[in-house]
Amino acid sequence: MEIINKFLDLVLLSVGEYKIRVYSIAIVIIIFLGTKLLLWLIKKMLFRRHKFHNLDIGSTYALFQIIKYVIWVIAIGFFLDTLGIKLTVLIAGSAALLVGVGLGLQQTFNDIVSGIILLSERSIKIDDILEIDGDIVKIQEIGLRTSMGLNRDEISIIIPNSLITTNKVINWSHQSKQTRFKINVGVAYGSNVDLVMKILKESALEHSEVVDKTIVDVRFLDFGNSSLDFQVLFYSENIFRIERVKSEIRIIINRKFNENKITVPFPQMDLHIKSETSEIS
Repeated sequence: MEIINKFLDLVLLSVGEYKIRVYSIAIVIIIFLGTKLLLWLIKKMLFRRHKFHNLDIGSTYALFQIIKYVIWVIAIGFFLDTLGIKLTVLIAGSAALLVGVGLGLQQTFNDIVSGIILLSERSIKIDDILEIDGDIVKIQEIGLRTSMGLNRDEISIIIPNSLITTNKVINWSHQSKQTRFKINVGVAYGSNVDLVMKILKESALEHSEVVDKTIVDVRFLDFGNSSLDFQVLFYSENIFRIERVKSEIRIIINRKFNENKITVPFPQMDLHIKSETSEIS
């Protein structure tokens, strides 16, 4: 026992009156492992509750992230106290340095504050479909400084949190899991309007990923320069892959147009040439 006590009391680092002993490192390791174990248990408990109580996975993830950051801040405080570093002395002694660092890392702090807002406000959650700067992104992870998303090209995108909180962002999945989309179609003048509207509605209804089939709508928009303009509106839950759904519906429309001899016109422009003759006497 005496040998163990001597080993634990062994000084690893000495700077003036400040000493780091083996038992201090051992306590830091115990705190670290205890923190990891506590977070693992909390995560298991939260996600098990999500599974059995049908809670939203995005809200569960946001709550866990907040708990994780709070626990790690407390653990770091214990680390420093165990090593004999007083936070008040450390902050007071590095006040001027912190001001300079704060100015240099202003954007980083802005991102961190934005991350705290996102996690606490929960306006953006995991698996939400966002439109940011014209790009459609499915959120996979919300971190303290950045969030990670996947675009329609299967490319991971790192998004600074301040970009989400300060810019105009469309959340396609915020209200409900299904959203209304539209496809614009133009047909040649002289086409049977009733037949065109019937074909457009049937084409949308034929696709398996169109939901609420009773409210598929077709509208005669306008008399265009070269065509009669129509719009078919439908609901779908496949928000992230909606461009594929639209493409498949357009293929159905084109097939039915060909079967019924309905043509989609090329843009046309009439050019009138006026010639002037001058008499020379």
